[in-house]
Amino acid sequence: MALSVARSPIHRSLSSFRSSAFKCSMAASSMRVGAVQMTSTNDIEANFNTCSRLVKEASAAGVKLLCFPESFSFVSSRDGESLEIAEPIDGPIMRRYCSLARESKIWLSLGGFQEKGPDDAHLHNTHVLVDDTGNIKSIYRKIHLFDVDVPGNMVYKESDFTTPGQEIVVEDSPVGRLGLTVCYDLRFPKLYQQLRFQCHAQVLLVPAAFTRVTGEAHWEILLRARAIETQCYVVAAAQTGKHNEKRESYGDSLIIDPWGRIIARLPDRLSIGIAIADIDFSNIDSVRTRMPISKHQKLGSC
Repeated sequence: MALSVARSPIHRSLSSFRSSAFKCSMAASSMRVGAVQMTSTNDIEANFNTCSRLVKEASAAGVKLLCFPESFSFVSSRDGESLEIAEPIDGPIMRRYCSLARESKIWLSLGGFQEKGPDDAHLHNTHVLVDDTGNIKSIYRKIHLFDVDVPGNMVYKESDFTTPGQEIVVEDSPVGRLGLTVCYDLRFPKLYQQLRFQCHAQVLLVPAAFTRVTGEAHWEILLRARAIETQCYVVAAAQTGKHNEKRESYGDSLIIDPWGRIIARLPDRLSIGIAIADIDFSNIDSVRTRMPISKHQKLGSC
């Protein structure tokens, strides 16, 4: 397990981090968040065990909101497998994760859950936000579906088995006003503009399973752009490595501040672990005051 902490000059082990960094009390104007990096498979139990271990590590590290990547609980190895295991939000899989949040007294961002859809041939790719009492606070169903022929890779057709969502979702939390998105949404800046300027988000959550090819090309630059143009923190939890013979994810979980600076990432983009940083509310206010883009927006017509 790897763990990275924002603004630390070196990457330290978990035991070293506990013995030093946590002796200092956290400022009242900041709250700690974590972005998980993991390699999920089609073994639901094994994935839960990994998530459970990471939740306990994060809770011990003072994290108030832990963000998991898209498909945290399951990654299919064959066509149709996701539909077979899809469950309602109140099904046994999500109930276990709600219990995990309650037992560890931590908020969980569970991005990319296979929620049973409107018929047997479709599911929703659903981002579930759970509070520290184990109650589901919000659900966001992924709006933009990944129907892409990745150069030199493979063809993805998410719409074949997924019904897109229609609603933009924000939720207040101890770590600020959260804007919920999933993976491919990242390429559509209008969504993030709406989350910031219409819904007043302060922190944007981007659980993802970017392919290796697209991740190498665009992952970091898109995340930093979304942070800069919205003046929000961005917490991006990523799947990494080979899930099976057919599928590989890029990794590189990141936390980015409202000025576009990367303030937490793991030393190895292929490792399993948690990138940790503090959300500093005064920093959000400072950036927005010094660069008041919300007052300067002008929309013309074509």
